[in-house]
Amino acid sequence: MAIVGHVSVNSTSDDCQTEDSEENESQPLLSYIKQNKECCPARWKLAYLMFLGFYMVYALRVNLSVAMVAMVNRTISDSTANVSIDVCPEHTDGQFNSTDNKETPKVQVYNWTPRTQGIILGAFFYGYIITQIPGGYLADRFGGKLLLGLGVIVTSVLTLLTPLAAELGVPYLVILRALEGFGEGVTYPAMFAMWAKWAPPLECSKLLTFSSSGGTFGTFTALPLAGLICQYCGWPYVFYIFGSASCVWCLLWFLLVSSSPETDPRISRAEREHILTSLGSKGNTVNIVHIPVISILTSLPLWAINIAHFSSSWSFYTLLTSMPLYLNDVLRFNIKENGFLSAVPYIGSWLCCILSGYIADLLRSKKIFSTARTRKLFTFIGMLIPAIFFIAVAFIGCDYKTSVLFLTLATTFGGASSAGVHINHLDIAPRYAGVTFGITNSFASIPGTAAPILVGFLTSQDVLAGWRKIFFISAAVNVFGMLFYIVFGKGTVQDWAKEDSTALLEEEYCPCNN
Repeated sequence: MAIVGHVSVNSTSDDCQTEDSEENESQPLLSYIKQNKECCPARWKLAYLMFLGFYMVYALRVNLSVAMVAMVNRTISDSTANVSIDVCPEHTDGQFNSTDNKETPKVQVYNWTPRTQGIILGAFFYGYIITQIPGGYLADRFGGKLLLGLGVIVTSVLTLLTPLAAELGVPYLVILRALEGFGEGVTYPAMFAMWAKWAPPLECSKLLTFSSSGGTFGTFTALPLAGLICQYCGWPYVFYIFGSASCVWCLLWFLLVSSSPETDPRISRAEREHILTSLGSKGNTVNIVHIPVISILTSLPLWAINIAHFSSSWSFYTLLTSMPLYLNDVLRFNIKENGFLSAVPYIGSWLCCILSGYIADLLRSKKIFSTARTRKLFTFIGMLIPAIFFIAVAFIGCDYKTSVLFLTLATTFGGASSAGVHINHLDIAPRYAGVTFGITNSFASIPGTAAPILVGFLTSQDVLAGWRKIFFISAAVNVFGMLFYIVFGKGTVQDWAKEDSTALLEEEYCPCNN
């Protein structure tokens, strides 16, 4: 869903106050080092390549959402599911359902019911949930380069096998999608672990939101491309093209990227010193064997992130996995238009994501808002406004233009939370960024499985009424998560995440030292 902290990502415990109140929040790097001007700093080269990486990650994730429309025999699946005829009428003005003279390629289609489609679309997240916490642990301990690269290459190869799995049957396709999720599950924790070593504190919001916004941009471009490929080449080529392109990116990643500034042979000496000095002692490798498990699991600020991350992901994954079905089954758009209209909301989200990162860093660097207030402001914008538009869409019904407009605005404003709750891990626990993000993203991945299954269940009998309920549920979940985070979210490094607690943690969690 598409994402650093006011406290230095790697500041020492003495640099941070133990008081959690916003008013007493410590200021980052009071003696901030003035950066030498460079044409293209190594950290921004990393950000650009990571942007392309998450572009590929989301292209591989969402391609099935559009391809599913072309893979399913709609006439048979609707009749066998006994779906209500309470759907929107066909477009009569010719504005939307224009057709091409070129005949659609003859490809295999399947008689999958809405419930079966929901299970297939949600299968990705069966594996995605499993590797979040292990991925964060491994990235914190061994570095994010290898883990992120391996995650993408595994997913890429499996994507190439998707047409074969579909031909073999639903169980094979479900297993393959789960394995793809297993590979992709390590990517975001690996990204957080890398930026904990690469991002100067007052550039964290910009670097994280830009690099992770590649996922949103990937969604924006992959959905219409998938629609065009389905229209002119056939749905199997969606998986062949995206899978091959991702393999090329993996080659560039392994050749050009280093896990940390210390090991990068291409970084300038001035930039290396700037990054390491600004990060301080926490830029060094953490003995991550000793994890404060009990403190993490009982941390209310981390639970605030958990709840808000889960809530925002509910609406995000509902649209990501099922919007093409909504546009096809309810609003009655054809496959090519479906891909384009499914993608439109994500260009706004991408722009909002990048802009929010810059504004968040500006508010903090100018000391206009504390970190906690900044994170809560962008979370408020990114969760409440989309909830309002979801409710509006539920009441609009078959107004095609207004429905697409409101869904676009909902997804656009949702991008603001990328500068809010989604990067709050690096504010409260920079030493354990990979692990804590793995924990919260595990919770946030549950909607990826549950939402499409719920969509399939609610729409299996009455399509229009079912989608109305889905939008109401998404709005309610968003508001609850926003309120919980605003009340309990924090912006300071927690005691259990500070460097001076390492000795205590070793004694507490390593009995061999007693």
